[in-house]
Amino acid sequence: MEQLLTVDGMTCGGCANGVKKALGALSGVQQVEVDLASKRVSVTHDGHVADAAIREAIENAGFDVID
Repeated sequence: MEQLLTVDGMTCGGCANGVKKALGALSGVQQVEVDLASKRVSVTHDGHVADAAIREAIENAGFDVID
């Protein structure tokens, strides 16, 4: 399953890596891709990762998910 999110606050490669690391630590996440220019994050997972867990991981890394 793939989810696309818009994430505010990412300004550099370090930010992108922080988001990747936070999401990659979630059980069931298979791949994370970050596009800084569009502020888009693609999360591919096994379908058993709660939306709330993905949002919480991004927010705990210091960024905001834009609805």
